Amino acid sequence: MSLSTDNFTSFDGTRLAIHTLGEGRPVILLHGLFSSAQMNWIKWGHDTRLAEAGFKAIMLDFRVHGDSEAPRDPGAYPPGVLVRDVAELIDHLGLAEGEYDLAGFSLGARTAVHGCANGVFAPRRLVLAGMGVSGLADWKRRAGFFTRVIDEFDTIERGDPAYLSRQFLKSQGVDRVAARLLLSAFEDLDLTTLANVTTPTLVICGDRDQDNGSAQDLAALLPNAIYVEVPGGHLDSATKPDLGEGIVRFLTA
Repeated sequence: MSLSTDNFTSFDGTRLAIHTLGEGRPVILLHGLFSSAQMNWIKWGHDTRLAEAGFKAIMLDFRVHGDSEAPRDPGAYPPGVLVRDVAELIDHLGLAEGEYDLAGFSLGARTAVHGCANGVFAPRRLVLAGMGVSGLADWKRRAGFFTRVIDEFDTIERGDPAYLSRQFLKSQGVDRVAARLLLSAFEDLDLTTLANVTTPTLVICGDRDQDNGSAQDLAALLPNAIYVEVPGGHLDSATKPDLGEGIVRFLTA
């Protein structure tokens, strides 16, 4: 198997990168904030685990992330922009309802929930990793944390609660101007709309990960979900094989 990279043009002309590995049933993988397909799925072998299990791992780089473009025009960030980008990807791939699985980590999980709750996405199975209730319903507070990371980037020092996020943002080379515009495009989710997510769902989260609130409570609010705990906090749970192995078990059950 060999990893391939392609591009497609989203609804507003922004060029987005797609990384693909394997043959078989498509599973679309969405990474976390300030990360990329390479950092979330490829570096730690999760794409290989899925490919070896008979899946075609299709990994999007969100706008402002990875190999995708990072426009600095505020008009490139309407509300729900990432949901629209994923919808464009699904259309680009020619995938109909139930013909694909969908998995997201952190921001990717948040995007997947918004799309499914509002009837934009219709996967066969859904995986939400590193996401809890407050990451959906109290996004303004979470966004404030990341906005501070961007605005105070040059003055945040070791020992500050934002230091690790600052270092991660720096290591990924994210355009901070574009990232701040992207943060403004996210909205809180009305938790009552979770009742619309009837797709079989895996909520999987690190045993020390409370960054986005309670993942177990999120699973309880979804009509057809199971909760699985894996080792790690928010940043390191994605680096462990347990995450990919848990996703494979759920998608092949």
